Amino acid sequence: MLTEKEIKEAESNVRTYLANEELKKKKSNRFTINALINNSDESLNVAKYLYDENISPLWVIVCSYYSMFYMANAILSKLGYKVGDHNPHKITSDALIVFVRNKLKKKFLEDYDDALAEAIELGRLSDEIIHNLELERRKRSKFQYKMTKEVLKGQAKTSLDRAKDFVVQIEQLIDEIK
Repeated sequence: MLTEKEIKEAESNVRTYLANEELKKKKSNRFTINALINNSDESLNVAKYLYDENISPLWVIVCSYYSMFYMANAILSKLGYKVGDHNPHKITSDALIVFVRNKLKKKFLEDYDDALAEAIELGRLSDEIIHNLELERRKRSKFQYKMTKEVLKGQAKTSLDRAKDFVVQIEQLIDEIK
């Protein structure tokens, strides 16, 4: 779950990224969006294969994260933003919090406006989906650069499940944005 501190920090960071042109406004390009979605799908398929064949928990985590990263950049592109080359993973995560979190929450609320209790839970789910990208970014970094072969298959499964959910939700939101 995203904390108020994390949200405020992301908002501050995004203002800095925009000022430093590490995040730029750019006209939406369907070719770029499709390429990012295809990269996301390919990464998720590779993660599923690696998991199903019990080949490498490390690369399940890495590929799962990248499926989320590509899809996050696809929706940012759809919204008219281009992430620069310096620290793109953190910029993407912060920009997703700032520009997509509330759109995702609104989508969930519109889909399920019949029950208030359910809507409150869906608001929590939108924060959770956005927060999962940040969790996977940190995990990927930790496992890719700091851990040895003690990567557990259960953690790989968590990454894969998070990526599947993230990709589905963000792709649906991309389709709804005009």
